[in-house]
Amino acid sequence: MSHHARNERHRLTELLAAAGPGAPTLCDGWTTTELAAHLVLREHRMDAAAGIRIAFLADWTAKVQERYARLPYPRLLSMFSDGPPLLSPFALPGADEAANTVEYYVHAEDVRRASPEWRTDPGDAVGAAEDVDAGLAEALWGKLSPLARLETGPTSPVGLVLRRPEGATVEAREGIPVVTVTGEPGELVLFAFGRGSHARVRAEGDARARARLAEALPLPGR
Repeated sequence: MSHHARNERHRLTELLAAAGPGAPTLCDGWTTTELAAHLVLREHRMDAAAGIRIAFLADWTAKVQERYARLPYPRLLSMFSDGPPLLSPFALPGADEAANTVEYYVHAEDVRRASPEWRTDPGDAVGAAEDVDAGLAEALWGKLSPLARLETGPTSPVGLVLRRPEGATVEAREGIPVVTVTGEPGELVLFAFGRGSHARVRAEGDARARARLAEALPLPGR
């Protein structure tokens, strides 16, 4: 396993353990148990993992995930923490970093930010302290452009630009009017994956365009 994916796997395992089974997450209404089962399924059952993205296989995926969710919670966490089995595609050199850095970062935040102690202040969203180290932030930024076009492009009803506080931008969708969403790389990744209501980001642009965007993609305070 490579550096960032390995670290995020460890962080996610610790967060899942601390939260305990059955705790809420930000992920599709799943509890921590269901999220842990999803993570194990992705690496251990490639026959079922396809249903994560392919609609007509989703029922089979759900059945296999339910079976994993019945396992003792510590066993699920151990299976995830140990990494992919040797015959899993995720065990190929470079695959863990390419496929899992963003996945594990987002799911770690799904657990962390579902806690009642988590607060996002929309009034000071961009100025809030960043919780991602510099190396991981750059890795997330490097993956943001194609992910933003894939995840938010088809959903956004307006032109959409994602911007770092220092000025670098990614165009998620062409169009007029344009809304610019500003935040640190990790926060923009969370926004792109539909976690904007729990992200430290700020949307700027025409008020009506911002309202249209907020109807399609969650923003802080909504």
